Amino acid sequence: METLNLLLPILVYGLGIVLLIILIILGIRLIQLLDKVERVVDNIESKVNTLNGAFSLIDKATDSIAVLSDAVVSKVSSVITKVFRRNKKKEEEEDYEF
Repeated sequence: METLNLLLPILVYGLGIVLLIILIILGIRLIQLLDKVERVVDNIESKVNTLNGAFSLIDKATDSIAVLSDAVVSKVSSVITKVFRRNKKKEEEEDYEF
């Protein structure tokens, strides 16, 4: 029994030291992995930022096309409305003549 009282703490301390060393190694590898991930994210961010100019150019172009098409649609609809109102007025005048 006395040998177990001496042997078990030594065994537990030894396993604790091994576990601590393994955790330190895993922590170091995790830090290295996070550094690599940070470099990749920075690279992707710089590449995306180079495309911001192209996206803003496309955005301005679509906005100007939308404004132009809205103006054309507005003019066409007002012309069509005027044509139908004239036809309606002529029909009303013809109705009163009878």
